[in-house]
Amino acid sequence: MHGLGLFSFIFFFSACVLLLLRRLLSCRSAAPVAPSGRPAPAPGAASSSSSPDSDIQDIYMAFRGIHDADPLDPSVLLLQDRHRSHFVDTEQLQDVLRPRQQMRAFLSMWRLDPRIRPYVIRAGFYGIYRLGHIIIDWPLITCLVERWRPETHTFHVPLGETTITLQDVAIILGLRIDGPAVTGTYMVDVAELCGDLLGVTPPADALRGLTISIRWLCQQLSTLAADADEVALERSARGFILALIGSFLFPDKKGVHVHLCFLPLLRDLTLTSTYSWGGAVLAHTYRELCRASLDRRCGISGCITLIQLWSWERLHVGRPDFGRSVPFAAPPLPHGLHDDDVDGVDEDVVDGLPVQHGVHPEADADVAPEPALPLGCRWRVPLTRVLNPSGVLLLYRDQLDAQTSDQVLWQPYVGEVVDRLPALCLADQDIWRTMSPLICFEIVEWHRPERVLRQFGLHQGIPPACSYDHQLHRVDARGRHQPDWETFHAPYIALWDSRAARVITSPPLVGLMESQDPYMLWYRRITRRFMTPQLHRDDMRFHTTAGSMNVMVNRRHG
Repeated sequence: MHGLGLFSFIFFFSACVLLLLRRLLSCRSAAPVAPSGRPAPAPGAASSSSSPDSDIQDIYMAFRGIHDADPLDPSVLLLQDRHRSHFVDTEQLQDVLRPRQQMRAFLSMWRLDPRIRPYVIRAGFYGIYRLGHIIIDWPLITCLVERWRPETHTFHVPLGETTITLQDVAIILGLRIDGPAVTGTYMVDVAELCGDLLGVTPPADALRGLTISIRWLCQQLSTLAADADEVALERSARGFILALIGSFLFPDKKGVHVHLCFLPLLRDLTLTSTYSWGGAVLAHTYRELCRASLDRRCGISGCITLIQLWSWERLHVGRPDFGRSVPFAAPPLPHGLHDDDVDGVDEDVVDGLPVQHGVHPEADADVAPEPALPLGCRWRVPLTRVLNPSGVLLLYRDQLDAQTSDQVLWQPYVGEVVDRLPALCLADQDIWRTMSPLICFEIVEWHRPERVLRQFGLHQGIPPACSYDHQLHRVDARGRHQPDWETFHAPYIALWDSRAARVITSPPLVGLMESQDPYMLWYRRITRRFMTPQLHRDDMRFHTTAGSMNVMVNRRHG
């Protein structure tokens, strides 16, 4: 017998023997108490105990896990044949995605003038500026994309579905959630718009369609005259925020241009702060995750820092430690220069915060007091990875394949974490669980909190079916030079406007979800639990262990 076939047969036979022995032992137990110690179910109630059919099914699932990791029930993950995990399994796709983001370059080109700082605070983007540039762990982003499902807008990990929600955006980035959708029209006169709101007219070489060069914005607006009036200060602030939007929140494929559709929303900076920027960022992030997860894409755009910080807050994979840093203490505004790279921090920072050369709050009475910062800023300190290895895609896959219940924080935002957050981070929590479309101009993506209720401390049942709208995902700005997106997406905007009426609720979660919970039984049938081919063992390379362990482990822990 071929060596590979013999290896597979041994695993299959061992799984059969273990499950049959467990069945015999359970049959000899005469107590009306379930094996877990819980009372036996009432007559007629659905039982979670073993049955011969379920044992055979589990044996089949274990055996199939060696050869074919695709879902047993394909009714949910309809795009599996196009999904990145399918190509990983067939060893056609092993490359690491390359996130595209230019926040570091932007911060090096544009030092925030203290005179426009109050305008950035008023518009609601100061927390994004203070978050700054964080070194991206490309293998971690790739590992997460492999588990992202466009059909459900969730990451499928062994313990269930989890995702980035409006709650995460509000707390990590400090962006407003409740408010009008970020939308409008592409029908703009570029010269008139820029001349009115920025005070300069871009040349042809600074434009690419309706996008404008971030470098050009920095060159034109970053330096202010000593006697600059309020109009000049507001124009500089708009340019800074527009460049910040293009560098961090909505970067294009190369991260060097920003779309001018955002500029009209910056006309009145007080009104700017009322829009649902958090919803727009999440819609854009969902769309980029969906695109990157299909058809062998080699890159990903969007707010990559949000994805990484979400993972660091909730998952163990690649998560650094704070070391001797104080994670909740916000250092004072920096001054001076610092040229050394620190893990997690770029070279233009002091104590993990963006440098403002020659500026110190105690030396300038006109500088506004430092506002409280969103949670993401706590990662802007020197970090250590001594206790948790990082930077290896194959290792990350194996760690997620072997994930245990103590390696997921379903509710990380509790206690001291919440107590130290600014009011803006918690202001819109009444709609964190809204089942509504998220909108950012041409992009519409559905928010699915009903699939991740454990993240809100609620009991998770089998979620209702959600349809994958191919046509909606295909709508983009390509070939649409002057559409009015507010009219085009009017039905979805109306749904967003009634978001408070569609807030999902459920009984409180008590304890951890057990492996035989109806949700987990359903979930294991519809998902792909393992990413790494189970019998793939290169010579002189790291050998994964999660798949082999799963075949041998008792199904109650599966």
